[in-house]
Amino acid sequence: ITRYVRGRRLSEAAKALAAGATDILTVALESGYGSHEAFTRAFREQFGQTPESVRAQRHFDNLELVEAVTMNHSVLADLAEPRFETRTAFLVAGLSARYDYETCGGGIPAQWQRFAPYLGNVQGQIGSDAYGVRYNSDDSGLDYLCGVEVNEFSKLPPELSRVRVPANRYAVFTHRGHISAIRSTWATIWNKWLPKSGHQLEDAPDFERYDSRFDARTGNGEVEIWVPLKG
Repeated sequence: ITRYVRGRRLSEAAKALAAGATDILTVALESGYGSHEAFTRAFREQFGQTPESVRAQRHFDNLELVEAVTMNHSVLADLAEPRFETRTAFLVAGLSARYDYETCGGGIPAQWQRFAPYLGNVQGQIGSDAYGVRYNSDDSGLDYLCGVEVNEFSKLPPELSRVRVPANRYAVFTHRGHISAIRSTWATIWNKWLPKSGHQLEDAPDFERYDSRFDARTGNGEVEIWVPLKG
């Protein structure tokens, strides 16, 4: 996720430079870098060119830009059967936002971008996996928290939201492919698998788990979707 966010920021910076931005330091600061040197180093690692060269050539046709994710929510023709697991309660801390069901596809990638500086820097973080927790769902929408597992809430900065995910039994699905299609996987779970499964949902948060199988640089890979079940 961090690599994706960095690539998005640098891609927008490249577009600004190709358009003739006069002050590279201003572009660097707007991209989240504290100095011209740090920005140039990151830019060269991403694109193999310096910011000055992109500004001089006045185009970005030869750059491999990281474009924004566009979410798709059509139902999949096939969905692999889930595995079933029981997980103990755990704590997740991160940034939370409220969405209606139509706007969450566009808003959630931007939310992860805001959370990126916290990844690996949250006090008490457990492991390196990231979580997208969906909770407080009702007819109007849901709350979505992008965060990491932590061992306690007491030492967290005030700007981070907190969710305790209770112990539960889950159906665990695997979304494969590009992250832009994850809403299709969610839609298939709700509209196709669940009505035919004979299972009932538990009134508890569900969540996405992003581990080493997900390549944040390309947006491809595997993401687990954990759906809480009764019984």
